[in-house]
Parts: sequence; structure tokens; C-alpha cells
Amino acid sequence: MSQETYRKLISGENGGVAVAVLRFFLRVVAAFYGLVIALRNRLYDKGWRSSYAVTPAGLVTSDRTQATVPVISIGNITVGGTGKTPMVIWLCNFLQAKDINCAILTRGYKATKGKQSDEPAVLVRNCPGAALVVNPDRLAGAIEVVKRHHAQVLIMDDGFQHRRLHRDVDIVTIDATLPFGFNRLLPAGLLREPITALKRAHAAVITRCDLVSQDNLAKLAETISRINPNIVIARTIHAPVCAMTAGDRQIPLEQLRGRKVYAFCGIANPDAFLATIGRLGANLVGSKIYDDHHNYTARDVSRIYADAAQSGAEMILATEKDYNKIGLPDNASDLVLAYLAVKLRFVSGQDQTTQLIERSLAGKIRGKRTA
Repeated sequence: MSQETYRKLISGENGGVAVAVLRFFLRVVAAFYGLVIALRNRLYDKGWRSSYAVTPAGLVTSDRTQATVPVISIGNITVGGTGKTPMVIWLCNFLQAKDINCAILTRGYKATKGKQSDEPAVLVRNCPGAALVVNPDRLAGAIEVVKRHHAQVLIMDDGFQHRRLHRDVDIVTIDATLPFGFNRLLPAGLLREPITALKRAHAAVITRCDLVSQDNLAKLAETISRINPNIVIARTIHAPVCAMTAGDRQIPLEQLRGRKVYAFCGIANPDAFLATIGRLGANLVGSKIYDDHHNYTARDVSRIYADAAQSGAEMILATEKDYNKIGLPDNASDLVLAYLAVKLRFVSGQDQTTQLIERSLAGKIRGKRTA
């Protein structure tokens, strides 16, 4: 089942008796999933399962009185793209600007043998100088990066549910266009956990705020505050910077206005990407949507170029994640292939977010920055 078909199923967009039966079955499975999640969280909340930290010497400890390397987790409560990667990049750049030697822990979702997956590749490009460890076992990754790179702060990408590694700050990114995944747990919805899990978060960063109304944003913030009155709430947008093509050549956004563009992507929220292109004034003459984290084949590449040429496009535009995984077709093409470079920009709450991070790190940064 494709990503698009699945979303139509769980959203209720598709009808019919067979669909209703399948949707009921998914809700039954979701109920069992919810019980498992609740039990797991209770074990950690009560201390019956331990969270571990890593000392500056690279040793594992559950003793909170020991000096340990601080961890900041960037995660979410729904599956799919909520803006975690841009938030990790922002945080990494923020720490590096303070001369803090930070490292990124990521699981490398859907990585293929001998090839870096899309998100780590984007992090490497945008966080130069920061060590990156790809390991589903975040604790093992933390030990490795502390021993090898003497990291002073660890940034755990997609870590909200990974409670085995103790964290000092939990930041949750929430997509304003679909904040709570149809308000149902997997697989009946997109929620990884009940929204009450926000009680253990320190900050909620609402992303893509420019794509929804101010009324909806206010209601979303009110819901979050009702769950966790002490949480820091920030609003951000994915601000386009330019289009980037081969050799890191920049194409100014002004040059996209009125230009015939064919777009493709394999991300969890393709509508947001296409909407952004439209807001830039580009003439979107065609598009192709793949499932999230799609691994492109030579046949896919040829099809994209063929469709773009047939639609009369002057440029093929992708996300940075997809651009990293696609190459030129076997037959030469005059079409420009580029990705839309974006960065996380705070609309509100940046000062509160940085103050939270600085308070949490105060007195915990040990050692000197290494080259």
C-alpha cells in the first residue's frame, strides 16, 4: 500500500464497506499498540527500566550524580516529516557558534548497504565540523562519539521515544499542517504515542506555521499548553533560501518566479513542499510523489526526466533529501536539476528556546573544543 493510499484510508477520505472493515481492524491493532506503549512508558516513568548516560570518559552510568555528557533530543510524536532535520541543523549551528563540540546521533532510517541514507547526508552537508554517528542503538552511538570525538554535547535525532539514553532536554517538533496525525495511534493514525506524552517534553517547536491560519495555530498552542503548562512553545517556518544545483551553484528565489518547474519528492508531507513552490511564484507544470524515504532506481530517474520534458519544464526541483539520492539519467538532459534549500526560521519563541538550552547546559560542558 502506497503512502498516499494509506493516508486516505486512515483519514476517512476513502469510503466503502471493505474500507470501513479495514479501518476497524487498524483501530483494534492500534488499541493493542497503545497498551504496549503505555506499559513501556510506565516502566521508565517508575524507574523500573533505567535510562543511561555517558560520562566524558565514555563510560555508561545510570548514576545522575556523576558528570555526564549532556544530551538534547529532537523528536516528534507522529510518524513522518515534522521538521526534525532542520531543527537538528539549527541546534547544531547554534551550539557550534558557541564553540561547543557537538555530535549528532541518528539511526539512519532506510539506509542501504554501503550507502548513506537521506537524512544523514543532509546533516553532513549542513553541519560541517560536527561528528555524526549512524547507529540504531543510540547508547552505543553515544559511547562511540564521546570516545572518538570528545563530544561535549550530543544531539539525538528522532529521539523522543528512545528513552534508554537519558536526555537533558526533550524538544518535540510538531507539523502545524497535521499536528496529531488524525488523532489516532498507529496504525489507525500517525501518532507514535498519545498526545499526553508531551508532558515529558521541555519544548514544542511548531513547524510550517506559514501554511495554516493564525486561529489554528492558537488552538494548537492552547492544546499543547493544556497538556503541559510548563512547556516552551515556539513557532517556526521552513524558509526557502535558494535553489541549489550541481557544484553548489545557487539559483536565487527570484529566478523561480514564473519558471516552469517539475517537482518530485519522497517525503512524508509532499503537500507542504508543493505548496512552498507555489508560494514562490513558480509555474508548477507537473509533479511526482513517492513514498517517504524512497530509494530511487535508474528507472525512476529516467521517468522523472521524461515526464519533466514532456510537461515542458525548464527545471526539475526536489527536496534536499531527494536530491542527494538521485543522479542524471543515462541519456543526457538539458533540464536543470536542483533542490530547494530551506532553513528553519523562528517566528516566535526563539529566545525562550535558547534560554532553555543554555540553562540545561549550564555547568555541564566539560573539556575543550577539538578540531
